[in-house]
Amino acid sequence: MNVQFAVKDGAVFVLEVNPRASRTVPFVSKAIGVPLAKLAVKIMLGARLRDCDLPQRPYDRDRLGHVAVKESVFPFARFPGVDVLLGPEMKSTGEVMGIDRDFARAFLKSQLAAGVRLPEAGLVFISV
Repeated sequence: MNVQFAVKDGAVFVLEVNPRASRTVPFVSKAIGVPLAKLAVKIMLGARLRDCDLPQRPYDRDRLGHVAVKESVFPFARFPGVDVLLGPEMKSTGEVMGIDRDFARAFLKSQLAAGVRLPEAGLVFISV
């Protein structure tokens, strides 16, 4: 199970409780066009994989015609005063999806949907 909490003024609030794959499975299903949750239920009810009409080809951009990018949405804008330093714990409050014909466009869409404003000019500092 995945449990998401919010702490405000010393009070703990449960935001949601869901199965661990509850965000990933819908994302992958939409990205590849296969209803994975529906297939999983059929298998749990006794269906065999070979009877589920699964696509045989690998999933790639050429076959799908698009690239899908998943981006986390963080609570910084929603919860003023939240610590913006990220640690190993989960601090996202959801995800968004960007889909387009190439990675750059899909990435841009995911950032815009997450509320991130990408700079159009400036400098980059990279340290290793």
